[in-house]
Amino acid sequence: MVPLPPRGRNIVRLLPASLWPRFLKRRLPTSLWGRSLLIIVLPVLVMQVAVTWAFFDAHWQTVTARLSDGLAGDIAWAVESYADDPTPQNLEVIAERAERSMSLSVDLREGDVLPAEARRGAIGVVDRTLERALANRLDQPFWFDTTRYPAYVDIRVQQPQGVLRIIAPRERAVATQAHIFVLWLFVATILLMGVAILFIRNQVRAIERLAEAAEAFGRGEARERFKPSGAREVRAAAQAFMDMRDRIQRHIDQRTALLASVSHDLRTPLTRLRLELALAPPFKRAAAMRGDLDEMEHMIDEYLAFARGEAGEPAQQVSLADLLAAAGKDARRAGAEVEIAAPEGLTATVRPLAFKRALTNLVGNAAAHGDHVRLSARPLPSGGIEVAVEDDGPGIPDEMHEEAFRPFSRLDDSRNQNRKGVGLGLAIARDVARGHGGDITLGRSDLGGLRALIRLPG
Repeated sequence: MVPLPPRGRNIVRLLPASLWPRFLKRRLPTSLWGRSLLIIVLPVLVMQVAVTWAFFDAHWQTVTARLSDGLAGDIAWAVESYADDPTPQNLEVIAERAERSMSLSVDLREGDVLPAEARRGAIGVVDRTLERALANRLDQPFWFDTTRYPAYVDIRVQQPQGVLRIIAPRERAVATQAHIFVLWLFVATILLMGVAILFIRNQVRAIERLAEAAEAFGRGEARERFKPSGAREVRAAAQAFMDMRDRIQRHIDQRTALLASVSHDLRTPLTRLRLELALAPPFKRAAAMRGDLDEMEHMIDEYLAFARGEAGEPAQQVSLADLLAAAGKDARRAGAEVEIAAPEGLTATVRPLAFKRALTNLVGNAAAHGDHVRLSARPLPSGGIEVAVEDDGPGIPDEMHEEAFRPFSRLDDSRNQNRKGVGLGLAIARDVARGHGGDITLGRSDLGGLRALIRLPG
């Protein structure tokens, strides 16, 4: 059993030097806003601590020590003068001179003794300095209190006749104006940090706006061009992003127009062939030819859907239970037994037609290779949603999961997910999911077949 380190051991001794960078990295802010603020705040705090420490060490303690030494000298004079002639008349003269020249109040408490309990203030350096000064000047036992009276110091010296009590103004023992310096230092720090926070926030807001525009474009949302702001480099990056977005959008529009044109051109001879086949007298290969025409038309539809991606469709809030119910009907028509589990009221903000097409592709794929299909949806702790499509078919080997998402990909005969199509079903579904900011992953279902998980952010 490995012995535990002592409870009071410093954490510096517990962590090897090689782990310190990782230890600090995990505790540093991860956002640009937090790190920029740390870059400003940390040097300011270090500087203020250094200045404050230098002030108290080089100035405040020195001044306090000199004041305490001077006060102790005056008290020693009063004590020695009274010891030379301990009469009431001499005490009256000493008290009058001390009041007039030193602002000290001197009084004798006959028959009294020093208090047994010491009273010390919160700032220990004041008491230590005054105690040191009095010990150097006085031979008699003494007691003092710096806490009872805010503006005075109570000092008592033991005498044979009683206790000689001396009340001195606090400013005679302590540099009482030090708090003004600390206050001004604190106000200056607050002003400096306020200005820094204001400027950093403006710079970070420009970067956040750029990130939001990039994320929206990745989800396929159409947003107008925004005005670049912030530093020159941030404006240049925003302008470069908008130019890139325009070029990509032009490429997508050209590709969609090209596929639509090709689809239209191919549909014309297909329609003509279908019409001629319908008007032709019955012959042996008529049914097979109709099947070929249906397959060709289905392939053209898949090509066009993959190219278009329903990117221009606006996002809406839809009920996942309704979407799963509609997809379940398609699976039942394909002959599969369907089980649906989705809480009522669970909604998602998606592009309805695009998301329905992705769900239909996954459900159709499951119904084609399994007899039992299970559809479920649930909210995620992170705020997003998860939709699962499972079947009891042969499944897909783990090493071929990513291969299954490649466009035009066909797997082996044990799980040919696109026997009627061209291998675009899973590719279209993942493209739709990623267009919503999420993704699709494949895994093993507890039904024995494949499980496809759609995760969308909240």
